[in-house]
Amino acid sequence: MEHQAYWALKFLNFNPFETVDKRRRQLLVLEEIRLHAYDSSKNYKEKVKFYHDRKLVKKVFHPGQQVLLFNSCLKLFPRKLKSKWFGPFIVKKVKLHGAIELMDPSADNPQRSWVVNGQRLKHYFGSKVERLTTIIELLDL
Repeated sequence: MEHQAYWALKFLNFNPFETVDKRRRQLLVLEEIRLHAYDSSKNYKEKVKFYHDRKLVKKVFHPGQQVLLFNSCLKLFPRKLKSKWFGPFIVKKVKLHGAIELMDPSADNPQRSWVVNGQRLKHYFGSKVERLTTIIELLDL
């Protein structure tokens, strides 16, 4: 019984300044943990971005180059044997922020040009592609 009275007196005679200091220290520790977690996630994101950007190949276009244009409309109607790349087109002018002005050399009016996003283009290195066909006759047995 005497032991219970001791704890009751200790509970009733607590020092409010000590509890305030203890709570303030706990909040500071929590704040440090939060900041550490924020810094860790920020460092992780920076490392992943650096790794990803290192793998990217920059496409630089110059006037006069031949390029192929990606037709995104074919995504809605997928056809296995139809190519999504059209061209070749000639780069007429390179504008700011990746915009490229193209012209079609095979069109009736070669002065006609249009502007596309540079991400829809890729370099065209070849000329006419020779298409070899093989005919295989299947016989019913």
